[in-house]
Amino acid sequence: MEVLDLKAMADQAVTLHRQGDLARAEALYLQILGADPRLFGPRYYLGLMRLQQGRHNDACDFLGQAVKISPNEIGALMNYGMALSAAGRAQEALEAFDRVLAIQPNLTDALYNKGVALAGLMRFELAVEAYDQVLVIQPEMAAAMVNRAVALAAMDRFDDALIAYDRLLAMQPSNVMALNNRGLARRTLGRPAEALADYDRALSFKPDFIEAMYNRGVALLDLERAADALAMFDAVATAYQSNAEMWNNRGVALWNLKRPDDALASYERAMALEPGFAEAWGNRGLALRDMGRFEESRASFETVLALEPGNAVAMNCHGNVLRDMKKYNEAIQSYSAAIQARPEYAEALINRGYTYWTLKQFDTGMADVELALTFAPDYPYGRGEVLHARMYAADWHDFAARKSELEELVRAGKRAIQPFDFQAIAESPADSQACSRIWVADKYPPMPARPHDPAARKDNQKIRIGYVSGEFRQQATAILMAGLYERHDREIFEIVALDSGVNDQSPMRARLEKAFDRWIGITGLSDEQVADVVRDAEIDILVNLNGFFGEARMGVFARRPAPIQVNYLGFPATLGAPYIDYIIADKVVIPEAEQRFYDEQVVYLPGCYQANDDKGRPMSQMPLKVDAGLPAEGFVFCNFNSAYKLTPETFDSWMRILKQVDGSVLWILESAAPFAANLRSEAEARGVAADRLIFAPDLPTELHLARLKLADLFLDSLPYNAHTTASDALWAGVPLITRKGTTFPGRVAASLLESVGLSELVMDTARDFEALAVELATNPEALKKIRARLEKNRDTSVLFDTDRSRKNIEAAYIQMWQRWLGGEAPRGFSVKAED
Repeated sequence: MEVLDLKAMADQAVTLHRQGDLARAEALYLQILGADPRLFGPRYYLGLMRLQQGRHNDACDFLGQAVKISPNEIGALMNYGMALSAAGRAQEALEAFDRVLAIQPNLTDALYNKGVALAGLMRFELAVEAYDQVLVIQPEMAAAMVNRAVALAAMDRFDDALIAYDRLLAMQPSNVMALNNRGLARRTLGRPAEALADYDRALSFKPDFIEAMYNRGVALLDLERAADALAMFDAVATAYQSNAEMWNNRGVALWNLKRPDDALASYERAMALEPGFAEAWGNRGLALRDMGRFEESRASFETVLALEPGNAVAMNCHGNVLRDMKKYNEAIQSYSAAIQARPEYAEALINRGYTYWTLKQFDTGMADVELALTFAPDYPYGRGEVLHARMYAADWHDFAARKSELEELVRAGKRAIQPFDFQAIAESPADSQACSRIWVADKYPPMPARPHDPAARKDNQKIRIGYVSGEFRQQATAILMAGLYERHDREIFEIVALDSGVNDQSPMRARLEKAFDRWIGITGLSDEQVADVVRDAEIDILVNLNGFFGEARMGVFARRPAPIQVNYLGFPATLGAPYIDYIIADKVVIPEAEQRFYDEQVVYLPGCYQANDDKGRPMSQMPLKVDAGLPAEGFVFCNFNSAYKLTPETFDSWMRILKQVDGSVLWILESAAPFAANLRSEAEARGVAADRLIFAPDLPTELHLARLKLADLFLDSLPYNAHTTASDALWAGVPLITRKGTTFPGRVAASLLESVGLSELVMDTARDFEALAVELATNPEALKKIRARLEKNRDTSVLFDTDRSRKNIEAAYIQMWQRWLGGEAPRGFSVKAED
């Protein structure tokens, strides 16, 4: 029988192993072990080979057997510990390194790997001690410095971690791992700009450092540089294709770029990789909410709460969707749960407060919002909402100081008040412009858009006008515009409704549906989807009838789906957006010297800019005074503006008038409590009996117009005039007196009066306004003459001549269109009466 020379075979196997001929070396090792299983060497080398091949469990088997054969062999123990660590068996690895250190206490590799094993067991404090021992022996060991800092960060000792990274980087400025990890620590400490600088330095030394690229994207997200963050996530997408966190963060970047459809796809990739990823479920809910898919959004947040029952953020977001669905009481329950879980949660308090306001529970809502602002004084737009709600309640405590503060914040570029709310207090068109620009930059920034080619449309037979509105129902905008929609010249124009509201089943709605050539419902569609609808419909001129009020769809206009985009009627100021080309106005509401305060090009119509419907205000039979709650005798002043338009200064003026006209009353529109109680107290504080204020309930338009005829004189407000309510009064034959304000919304009544031929009812000062009111109230003949002229002019003036208004607006549309077809940039112009 042939005798094997095991020593020679072992020497040959080791040589082959060192030469990289692993297959032949392995065959020899196994042959030797077949001959003598007790041998240490072949088992040890087979263990090393398996470790090098990444076959960690096999390596543990061979090296474990080798250690049993030779228990005190340091090399075998060290490599056995390394294999155990690689196999995720940290406790056993720790025991192996401790056996090494029992034999050789100062062996740095064993101390270092002991620290690694301890960190794997989440025993970070002991890991730091192990790394400290290494650094006493070998002070410049970079790997120990890095891992020590990582362990410190894991214990939330970020400042100590930064000191450790700084020490290492002072010795090794190009250590990319230290730079990357220092960036992580800095970001955790809320210093994303410094973190970004670290990632940039790491990438300057190693441009293909994928981990630093990803972390750079996360820091860019923190810095609100969503487009740059998205570029980073896309750059690492192949390497991180199985990383749910990356897909979630990529979705956040897309969502911040106002691309909820694309964000949703990214979140769903994250959830496919990790179905229990609560954050991705929550972000999916946010995207679905933006897309108007409220039921699905609600279900997403409910999934988050099933995964994490105490998640206050998800409770708050769940409440937001319920509020969108007009389930206000359920929304309040969700907000309350969030507040119970996190008592100082400012956003949930504010949202609950806003919802109470929607339910006309102003005091309860105010308590929530004001408490929230003690926790988050700079909460975006919170201070403005407080003042706006106080105005609805006629709660003027510290009004002047609050107003002044908001004006200063707007001038400083702060997110202090929404443009719609600001209109009720703004007295400068420059301030209004600043406020709109802040809001647009925050909520509706310009989005990527495909260019429009004039050559592709020059042969179109008609100009296609798209009216975007959430108010195609019994509402002020529709009351003014219905006749225009009906009478547009169909030889030249095709008229399309883009309806973002609801069908109120009113006769006005039925009338409107017949007035358009095409009706497109866009409620429930995302802004991107609506923009696609507009492009597919080849709308030539897209008219924004909401601006910032009601069911506003500014996000559609931000995508520039039409060649020409126009601001008209809904918002009486600049929208502050570079993608709105024109605003339709007249020279009273926007004097030529103030065009610089409008980001749109100003188009002036002759007469009044406001469309009116000469058959759209049917009236019921006039009631008796007693039925309307009015005294049988005495002069009746009135104002039917919304409560938020009333300021202390305006009320001061009205009370001075009442005090000079014995027996007179002020008839005003009722609002939710405590409006009436507060206003009565304010009247008494000014020396006017509370019972001289008469509050009129809200009524359908035909009943309201009928009772309006019982009033003797309409007193206007500043800085926000009556608009549709002024037209209502004039249509009903009730004279109106106004003061010309300093902004668009403060000049509308002046424009209306000039157009109806009663410019003498426009005053410049409070003194003149009050004197005129007293004169008309105490001089029946003077008032009678005014009423007679109003009755005569109503049927002959441009104000209520729908067809003349239609021609003026159509002339404006034609000029806009011809200029665009000719390749001209938008430029302001005046429509002449003869046009």
